[in-house]
Amino acid sequence: MKAAVLYKFGDIPKYEDFPDPVPNQDEVLIQVKAVALENIDKMMTEGKHFASNQFLSEFPAIVGFDGIGQLPDGRLVGFGGTKAPYGAMAEKTVVPNMYTVPVPDGIDAVIAAALPSSALTSLFPLKWGANLQNGETVLINGATGVSGKLAVQIAKLLGAGRVVGTGRNPESLKQIMELGADAIIDLTQPEEQLADAFKKAAGNGYDIILDFLWGYPTEVLIKALTPKELGFTGKRVRLVQIGEKAGSAIALSADALRTSGLEILGGSARLTPDAITEGTNQVWEWVKANKLKMDIEKVPLKDIESVWQRSDFQGKRIVVIP
Repeated sequence: MKAAVLYKFGDIPKYEDFPDPVPNQDEVLIQVKAVALENIDKMMTEGKHFASNQFLSEFPAIVGFDGIGQLPDGRLVGFGGTKAPYGAMAEKTVVPNMYTVPVPDGIDAVIAAALPSSALTSLFPLKWGANLQNGETVLINGATGVSGKLAVQIAKLLGAGRVVGTGRNPESLKQIMELGADAIIDLTQPEEQLADAFKKAAGNGYDIILDFLWGYPTEVLIKALTPKELGFTGKRVRLVQIGEKAGSAIALSADALRTSGLEILGGSARLTPDAITEGTNQVWEWVKANKLKMDIEKVPLKDIESVWQRSDFQGKRIVVIP
C-alpha cells in the first residue's frame, strides 16, 4: 500500500510503498478515507511533542494518529489509537476495536475528519470549562485560525451576547466578522494602542477569554484588564488557556490576579467522559444542520511531501485523501 513514511525525527514524510497492516486479535482493519493535517502532526514528527516517542516508537513509521475510515463491513467511523509503525496517513491502518466511533449517516468523510475535533477545542472550554451564560461577552484571542474561527461561531450558537476576535491578517479579520464577531482587534498595533483596543472592545467587560495565543498578545491583554486603582472589580473574567501560537510563556504580575477578577484555567478543565459524549453529539448536530463553516482544502496523499512544507494555509484545514 501507499503511505506517508517517516524515517527519523525531523524528516519530511515521503510517499512510498509500505507493507499492508495485518490486524491482531481485538484490532480492526481500516480503509482510510480522510485524515486532517494539524500542527500536532508536525510537532510529533519533529520530536518536539511530549508524546513523540510514544506514538513514533519505531522507524520507519507512517505519520498521522487519527482520521476517518471504512470498516470491512462498509461503515464509516472515526478512528484513533494507532500504534507505530502504522499511522493514519496511509491507504490502510489497524486500530483496536475500542478506538472506533461511528460517523452519523449523511456526513462526508472529509468534513468528519476536519471539523469536529477543531470545534470541540472551543466547545469544551466554553460550555464546561468557563460555563458560558446567555448574553455574556467572549473574547477569542487568536480568532483567525481554524479553531478560532469555529470558536466565534460556537460562542454565538451557545448564546454569547457579544463576541470579540483578535488576529493579525486583515482578510481573516474580515472573515470573522462575517462569521458573527461583533468586533475585531488587530494585534499588529503598537502596544499602547493594542491595550487601548482591548479596553474599548470589552464594552462592559469580558466574561470569558478563549486564548489560542499566549505570549506577547496575552501579556498586553492581561495588563489592559488590570485596574490602576484600588477598588472592587465585581467582575469574574474566566481566561481559558488553549494554545501557544505566540509563545509558551508570559510574565504575569501578582496584581493581575489580585485586583482584576481574572481566573485562569486550562482548556481541558472540568472535562468529563459525559461532556465528551454530549459535546461530540452536539457538534454532529451542528454539522448536519450546516451551522458551522470551515475552510477545507483536500490534498491527495501522493502530495504529502509538498503539503508538509507549506505555510500558506492560515485559517483553513488541510485534509489528506489516500
